[in-house]
This record gives sequence, structure tokens and C-alpha cells, in this order.
Amino acid sequence: MKEAVSKNELPQLSKPFWPDSVQLPSFNKLDKDIFVDVAIVGGGIAGITSAYLLAKEGIKTALIESDRILNGTTGHTTAKVTAQHGLIYDEFIQHFGESNAKLYYEAASDAMEFIKQTIQEHNIECDWKEEDAYVYTNSEQYIKKIENEYKAYEKLGIQGELVENIPVPVQAKTAVVMKNQAQFHPLKYLQKLVENASEKGIDIYENTTAVDIKHGPHPKILTKDGYHILCNFVFICSHFPFYDAAFYFSRMYAERSYIIAVKTKTEYPGGMYISAENPVRSLRSVTINGEKLVLIAGENHKTGQGIPMIQHYESLQAFGDQAFGIQKIPYRWSTQDLTTLDKIPYIGHINEQKANILFATGFRKWGMTNGTAAARLLVDIIKGKENRYRELFTPARFQADPSVKQFISTNTDVAKHLIEGKLEFALRKPEDLAPDEGAVVSYNGKRAGAYKDENGSLHIVDTTCTHLGCELEWNSGEKTWDCPCHGSRFSIDGDVVEGPALKSIKKLKG
Repeated sequence: MKEAVSKNELPQLSKPFWPDSVQLPSFNKLDKDIFVDVAIVGGGIAGITSAYLLAKEGIKTALIESDRILNGTTGHTTAKVTAQHGLIYDEFIQHFGESNAKLYYEAASDAMEFIKQTIQEHNIECDWKEEDAYVYTNSEQYIKKIENEYKAYEKLGIQGELVENIPVPVQAKTAVVMKNQAQFHPLKYLQKLVENASEKGIDIYENTTAVDIKHGPHPKILTKDGYHILCNFVFICSHFPFYDAAFYFSRMYAERSYIIAVKTKTEYPGGMYISAENPVRSLRSVTINGEKLVLIAGENHKTGQGIPMIQHYESLQAFGDQAFGIQKIPYRWSTQDLTTLDKIPYIGHINEQKANILFATGFRKWGMTNGTAAARLLVDIIKGKENRYRELFTPARFQADPSVKQFISTNTDVAKHLIEGKLEFALRKPEDLAPDEGAVVSYNGKRAGAYKDENGSLHIVDTTCTHLGCELEWNSGEKTWDCPCHGSRFSIDGDVVEGPALKSIKKLKG
């Protein structure tokens, strides 16, 4: 990748640095019908940790991934391993009671401890480093919320502190600290789990897309290439469930956020930080090729909505330059996260009638702990083993407070964007675009999406999402067509980049 040569230059390409520093194994496509005890769909932290655990139990397992393993959300994380998931514990106490709030904390803490023990067991060199985690604010409105969060820490027995100052040169009126959390290199860690699972006989297939499941005593996964995986249990760990038997798309929403890796003029003092208010600012250090950099993340917004995406990177750049001074920006990338109605992940049976199909989703921005907790719970469920977090995470739950309010808000927003997209009249023509520009255009008298590449060639697609018919919007930061309703994303030539959509959009030219 071409590195930025000055503080004012962002990298041209959006690409996370994690894959650049590891040599991940590659795996063949599935090219035959197979039978296994457990079939896992999705090669991120939840799927790979599940495969690792099943391998230890000697359970015959196959894992399939539509792209390369660890190339999705897990490969685009900031990789904070923490139970501090924003200002969450006071909210959970209010909505679910102290016992459930404490369970959520303990599930995350247990996941963190599991990762630490696994690293020690296999002597994994993955830059594991224990750090204090801070939620800070510079807003008068959030001071009381942070004070209430610290009171929640005290009620739940969380080791923490309320402080007036934070070590980084960022303005803060107050902050709550959770002690002894951690950060690491997620791909170096998961690479070892992949190797271990493979050595124990787990079959892994890349570039193998699951498109449907035929339910029965032995579920059958159908792949895009026409092959079948017959199994006793299915684990759907594909970020958004590709098989949605209970309309989970209406019970979650997708958010994008942005990350830049920067070399700073001011030395980073350590610790992990996230702001309580918007726009979100998240900080942690990382070492790349022996050089200490800082990951600056934030700028959250619902997928397919808001300002041109490149402006989010520019806002992070301006924040980093003001706080630390920026010498260079070697990497920039974005990620997509799913949030459930009540902010607790869905982990368990997809519905009561299909008890041999299980899934895990809705980790918000905390996939390292939530994904690990999910894998451990899914394996315990199929083994019939007691797991005290099962009821907390069950997808069958529906809390009237806050789920009803969030359900109405989420789906009202969907309806709004569905209608607005259908009424939008495109004024621009494809030939009006400059090289490396994309936009909604009028093509043959209809709304379409056009991108003119650097060679001047046009790539024109139908902008109607194949999921539920919402109209897509151009993402200038990632050069994709994004759905503002449920977060599906498509390439400039119409291929599915991210679900819930399973079918490509129609390619009109290019």
C-alpha cells in the first residue's frame, strides 16, 4: 500500500493493517457434498472460536466463508478486548435489573479471560497488552451519565474509578475508568486457532457462499455453487444471519464507523479511550513493523445515510492532528456493526421450531468479547451443557423497555428511507461524472447508480436493493452502494459485499 507522505494526505485505498502483518493460510472452495456434525457459516471470531472449541471436543465440523477467513468485520476491528462497552451498565440496570447487568459484565470478562488463557496455552505472540479503558466526556450533558455509570460499577462490583483528567491530550470534563482491560492483534491470535482447529481435523472452505438452509432433523446448507452440507447443527456466524427465519433484519440496525492509523508527533501515553457523546472518538495504540501508531476511530452513522463517507476520515484526521500532531497516515479503513433493539447480542436458537439452527449476531462494536462469548455459548448449547448466560442472550427475548421504542424508531427510519429513495429524482447523467466519482444518476430514464473509474470506464447498476427494495446510496469512502434501510452493501459492479441481501443488484453497464 502507498503510505501517506504528509499529515494532509489520506491513503487512497481503504484497507485495514491487520492482514498486512500476518500470513493467513488459504483454503479451497467446497466442491462436493459433505456431511458433518456441525456446519459453521462465517470465518470471523465467533465462527473460528467455535471451530477451535469443537475441535477440542473431537466434533466433526466444517466451516465455510464466502470470502477469505478473517476478512470481514473481525479483520476490520479496533481489537479492544474489554468489558467496557461504552456507557452501558447504568442503562442495563435500569432496563434489565442488576442481576442481568452483572451477567453481561461477567460474560464479557469471562471472554476476556478465555482469550488470555488461550494465548498463554498456545504461547501466541499477538501483542496482548493490558490497559485501563476510559469513557470520557467534554459535554456538560454527559457528566451526570458518567457519574451514574461509575455508581453502576460500584453496584456491580466492577473495578473502576471516576477521574477528572485523562492521560491523552484530549479535552475531558470527567471520565470513568475500567481497570485491567486489554488490546491485542486479533489476526495473530485467531491465526493460531485456525491452525489448531485444522490440525485437529476441522475442514475449512473459503469462497463458499451459503444461500439457504433446508430445515429438518438434519439441516442442509445450500451453497451458491450448488453443493450441500448435511449436518446435525448449523452455527450461523456470518455477521448478519444469511438465513433469517424470524425477521431479524427488523430487530437490528447497521452502523458504519471509521478508523485511521496514524504516526503521531506527541508520544501516546497508553490506555484505551472512547468518548461518551457524538461524534464518537476512540483511541488505542498499536505497533506496526516496530513503529508505534495510534488507531483513531469513530464517526458512527447508520449505513447508507449521512454525509459523503470520505468526510468522516477527514474529521478523524483533524481530531488526531489537533490532539497529537500527525506525521503520516499509513492506513485507513471502515467497519460495519449490528446493534440489536436492546443492545444485547442475539445468541442461540434462531427460533423454537428450528432448534438445530443456531446463530450469533448483534455484537455492536465489541466483537472481540461478544464474539468469543457467543462461540462458547453455542458450543455449550449443542453439548447440552449448562451455561448461565443462555437466557441473557436468547434471541427469543423481547423486553418491552426498551425494545418496543427502538423497534418503532428503527423501522420508522427504514420506512422513511424507503419512501424517500423511491421519490428521489436524479438530475445527473453518467457522462457528467469525473474519474473516480460515483453518484445516483438518470440512465435510460430511470434511477441508477454510476461509478466512473480512473480509466474513464463507467460501471452502472440498478440501485434497488435485492433485500427489500430500498434504494441504495453511494459510499464515496469505500466505493460501494449501501442500503440505508438494513445495511446491505454492493460493489461497483453489483456484487454483494455485505448482507442481509443475498442476490447481486443488476449490472446495467460496465
